[in-house]
Amino acid sequence: MKVVSTNIGEPQTISWRGKEVKTGIYKYPVNKPIFLDTEDVKGDFVIDRRFHGGVDKACYLYAAEHYPYWKEKYPDLDWNYGMFGENLTVEGFDERDIKIGAIYRLGEATVQISRPRQPCYKLGAKFGTQKILKQFINSLFPGVYVRVLESGTVNKGDEFILIDEADDGVSISEIYMLIYHYDRSKHKDLLYKALNNNLVSDSDKKYFGKYV
Repeated sequence: MKVVSTNIGEPQTISWRGKEVKTGIYKYPVNKPIFLDTEDVKGDFVIDRRFHGGVDKACYLYAAEHYPYWKEKYPDLDWNYGMFGENLTVEGFDERDIKIGAIYRLGEATVQISRPRQPCYKLGAKFGTQKILKQFINSLFPGVYVRVLESGTVNKGDEFILIDEADDGVSISEIYMLIYHYDRSKHKDLLYKALNNNLVSDSDKKYFGKYV
């Protein structure tokens, strides 16, 4: 896996249900390294810290391989990396193979896979339609958030160097399926596996706990 784009955004104001709302989802490639800190990316803008940023969502990654799928659905948009609000666009990334808790060396930083992304209305605003939310969920291409265990700079071309694969963990895809697609009453083994994994985020565990 390799970084193909580093992306930073400026805050923008959108209209939502008759109100003006600020968002940091509009990100664009930058020809310089970005600095991954423990709760966000330095120089980036996190507007609503109830849902973005923080230890479990310090940086968002999205696969370059998913872009053709979306370009076919939305050919008239002005496409660039960072389109999904990701700070790092990554080549060779597959949510089915990435485990919650896996640790990677990435540039000067050390990161740990923490959560899949759950889309909100601001993605709909970016794409010009709220239909993108259901499409995003059904695509099974959520991308991932990471915890930053060791802060540092990341640049285009940096590779992910696996340190700990988290063999006993659940994959990003499995967590995503539990959130949105699986009948949890029929997937109790996976549900309990997620609940008993101390590297699954507290927020996801709280959600899954309602179904025990």
